[in-house]
Amino acid sequence: MKYALVVIGASTGGLQALRTVLSTLPATFPLPIVVVQHRQPVTSDALRFVLQQGCALQVREAVDKQPIEPGNLYLAPVGYHLLVDGDHFALSTEDPVLFAQPSIDVLFESASESFGARTIGVILTGSSEDGARGLAAIRRHEGVALVECPAQAHAGTMPEAAKRAARDAVELALEEIGPHLLELGLKQ
Repeated sequence: MKYALVVIGASTGGLQALRTVLSTLPATFPLPIVVVQHRQPVTSDALRFVLQQGCALQVREAVDKQPIEPGNLYLAPVGYHLLVDGDHFALSTEDPVLFAQPSIDVLFESASESFGARTIGVILTGSSEDGARGLAAIRRHEGVALVECPAQAHAGTMPEAAKRAARDAVELALEEIGPHLLELGLKQ
């Protein structure tokens, strides 16, 4: 099966978790990656710059109507929900979901609607339940669901909630997630 997209959600402790996962992926990784990292509104590109260090993929903030292209890592902008709409992005200013804007659930649900079984969803560390409903949607559409091991996560609430919602999600140690994504991506 050819996968089309990787979506990753992270919150508390997510910066280090994302850096660990992304550092293992080569510039030739064949799938686009879209990330929601819960963060406070800021005026700088700090997250993008920090993630670009040690990440071989091009890191950029997603823009409304932007085409989704392989070889790129897209970040959800602060203050907007990021949706996958076919082969491009859409931004929304709808109310926060579980106090989050951007919301992991919104991204994951829209990705599963656009790409179905070709979607790979990953839930990393976090202290809310955002992402659980979205990961369950990915599984309903027969996509791949991965969660960071809650017992080893900086904050295990989010991956634990995702495991309850998507009971057959694959639980991996943080260090195993990047290599597993690479393995799935190479099955293209």
